[in-house]
Amino acid sequence: MPLTMNRGVFITAAITGSGATQDRSPHVPRSPREIADSAIEAAKAGAAIVHCHVRDPKTGAPSRDLALYRELTNRIRSSEVDVVLNLTTGMGGDIVFGGPDAPLPFNDAATDLVGAAERVAHIAECRPEICTLDCGTMNFAEADYVMTNTPGMLRRMGGMIAELGVKPEIEAFDTGHLWLAKELIKEGVLTPPALIQLCLGVPWGAPNDLNTFMAMVNNVPQDWHWSAFSLGRDQMPYVAASVLAGGNVRVGLEDNLYLERGVLATNAQLVERAVTIIENLGANVLGPKAVRAQLGLQKRAPV
Repeated sequence: MPLTMNRGVFITAAITGSGATQDRSPHVPRSPREIADSAIEAAKAGAAIVHCHVRDPKTGAPSRDLALYRELTNRIRSSEVDVVLNLTTGMGGDIVFGGPDAPLPFNDAATDLVGAAERVAHIAECRPEICTLDCGTMNFAEADYVMTNTPGMLRRMGGMIAELGVKPEIEAFDTGHLWLAKELIKEGVLTPPALIQLCLGVPWGAPNDLNTFMAMVNNVPQDWHWSAFSLGRDQMPYVAASVLAGGNVRVGLEDNLYLERGVLATNAQLVERAVTIIENLGANVLGPKAVRAQLGLQKRAPV
């Protein structure tokens, strides 16, 4: 099958995530100011979209605090740098079981499981142009942790996101998640063309081998928009693979802390490296204005 390379590529920078990386690199931002500043620097480096979580400014632990999201949103939108804001809705679907011999009750200290309205409360508050929708339930690397997104929860969250006029970015961690995404489109919960993020190499979702990657790519409808990423040292190879396969790319400290072996990266440096790869392949890097036109987004003012 001949390659159908993407000649106009947009970059998403995943700024901080919710993983326990806050003490592994001084460049992982914690406070809304730090996250916003890192997002703005990534935008200056060439990212058209910034994907953001928030963290407790003191501990660096993941948070769903509306005030933190509001401050982050206003700092990014009040800056002189234009960028498309993408906020997570992944928080609030975490179950940690008690262990193999006594799974119940849940580990209450680690479990964060709330209803649909609470999971999208910051989306209603901040009205980003894009927000994520993790389209499936899966085991994660930790022994007893399950990322929980039932079909009923996704139908409810998807409907609420659509009513808010926000574009969902469907995060697909395996082929079945794409199957469910198509069903949500078929049912009218989500409106085509969909925006898809293919997530490779996240234990225990889709492995980051090229056969699995192309199986997922080949299951994305032709009129949908898609990006892809992998973790750690495979982040930059997947920049090239995604462009060559016809897609867009995601880089950032949520997925990878290093510029090269032993050298900790900033978000801006990872975006700069991605820009170099994309341009050396003969493609152009799209800015936020072009991305809004492509995805049907509307730029928003500060909250």
